[in-house]
Amino acid sequence: MISIIITGHGAFASGMEQALQQIIGHQPQLTCIDFPEAMSTAQLEQKIELALNQLPLDDGVVFMTDLLGGTPFRCASLLSQHNEKIKVLTGTNLQMAAEMLLERDEYTLTDFCQQALTSAHRGITSLDEQLQQQKKPKLVPEEDGI
Repeated sequence: MISIIITGHGAFASGMEQALQQIIGHQPQLTCIDFPEAMSTAQLEQKIELALNQLPLDDGVVFMTDLLGGTPFRCASLLSQHNEKIKVLTGTNLQMAAEMLLERDEYTLTDFCQQALTSAHRGITSLDEQLQQQKKPKLVPEEDGI
């Protein structure tokens, strides 16, 4: 099973963890690491290292981070450069996290990351767009050549 570490600014990670537990229940091999304003980069790095040492890495680990270029993303990215079993995703949303936590046994590490991006994009929409999708005419087969 792929291990997951969710990390981000403020209470992003713990908020995601609470929401995920409400929606899909407790998940094994999931660690959530907040990066509050008072925490230094060195402290975040220590928490990440501790999490990596406590999680099984056999099938790999995926970091789900909040913001491209932010400190949690950069810390995870540096680790991934030294270990091919570590992948980093950014722009994490609840849709992606929930779907992928439930489906992570079905994918290789690389396929997991690709599917996660698809899932995240699917979760970004608007009510207007969804209503328009429902209004699109559906093609029906011709009856008696009509």
